[in-house]
Amino acid sequence: MVALAGLITRELGGKRFAQTAAACSVIVAPLTLGTNSYFSMNSFDVLFWTLAFYLIVLITGKYEHNHWLLLGAVLGLGLLNKISVLWLGAGLGAGLLMTSNRTRLQTRKVWIAAAITLLLFLPHVIWQVVNGFPTLEFIRNAMGNKYSAVNALEMFIQQAQNMNLLTFPIWLAGVIYFLFSRSTRQYRVLPIIYLTVFLVLVVSRNSKAEYLGPMFPVLFAMGAVAVELFILRFNWRWLKPVALGLPVLGGIAVAPLAVAVLPVDMYIAYTQALGMKPSTSERKDLRTLPQHYADMFGWEELVGAVAAAYNSLSPEEKAKCAILANNYGEAGAIDFFGGRYNLPKAISGHNNYWLWGPRSATGEVVIRLGGSLEAVREAYAEANVAGVFTNDYCMPYENNMTIFVCKGRRRSLTEDWPEFKHFE
Repeated sequence: MVALAGLITRELGGKRFAQTAAACSVIVAPLTLGTNSYFSMNSFDVLFWTLAFYLIVLITGKYEHNHWLLLGAVLGLGLLNKISVLWLGAGLGAGLLMTSNRTRLQTRKVWIAAAITLLLFLPHVIWQVVNGFPTLEFIRNAMGNKYSAVNALEMFIQQAQNMNLLTFPIWLAGVIYFLFSRSTRQYRVLPIIYLTVFLVLVVSRNSKAEYLGPMFPVLFAMGAVAVELFILRFNWRWLKPVALGLPVLGGIAVAPLAVAVLPVDMYIAYTQALGMKPSTSERKDLRTLPQHYADMFGWEELVGAVAAAYNSLSPEEKAKCAILANNYGEAGAIDFFGGRYNLPKAISGHNNYWLWGPRSATGEVVIRLGGSLEAVREAYAEANVAGVFTNDYCMPYENNMTIFVCKGRRRSLTEDWPEFKHFE
């Protein structure tokens, strides 16, 4: 992403300073810094978008039509990684229609590129149809029950914070310059894509500013070019170290908020000194840590507590035992750390775990995570508390979780499995 940001800047006309500024801005943006500190599809999402933007710049600037086919492949692979690439496609379509680049729609390679994208994405579309469009159900539930509502101003402010507040003048200048300057009209499609994606997220209301993250590298590239041209026009060379140094210093200051570089107690003291409170874009209660850090705590301890309950069973009961988790985080922890305890694979009604079903579990013996004793005993002939998981730093809804050993489920898990479905 850093290298591509520099390459995009160069293609937009940026010299060495602009390329360096764009690359450094990507590095010190809290969102890109944090997202790339752990493994998820979000990191690759930004990479696919940035690669797509590089190809778009080549197509619109150098009129290299052969890059349409590469762009089609990148968009198709990006969609297989995360379907938010559809927003990029919508923005690209709007940008082509609203600018002089509309003539490109008359070339055959544009439509071949679209066919390549569709062909690569087709297996996923077929999977959605076969499984009853689970992603649409997930999005509907997440927007209605999970994400907090944000308006346009809140979205913009949160984006500026995610990008490092000290880079705000840079990328905003880039959006304005490339949107209105005649000298950059061939690249006007870039700010239009940004505005389209921003509008889509605002209209959806219950969304997250993090979804604008894939736009960051190209916004930094445009901004770096605009700032460099401004400096050259007025010969204000003293502004170069300021424009480069302040964002880097700001990035160092906010790095602990994005990457776990401090011991947890020191981190809490650091944020308190800054007057910051834990935050989340979801409708969840927090304690001392923001959600992206709280979600990193307690998993090994939880699996250890489950293993203690599992080891209290007889060999015959272990052979029949299923471990029923509330969500994919708990289930994933059991699957990841459970090997050292010889635990069976977890089952859950949450997201893909529901699609994978109850495996071979019958309900004769179940270790159940969470819930009340009264509710559990309604479903099982016998239910006993085997332990309570606690952790001071994990998400509050995971803390003080009761672990039950249940026997004799009144109805089989297979029969009741449709009721377990929880896509969110």
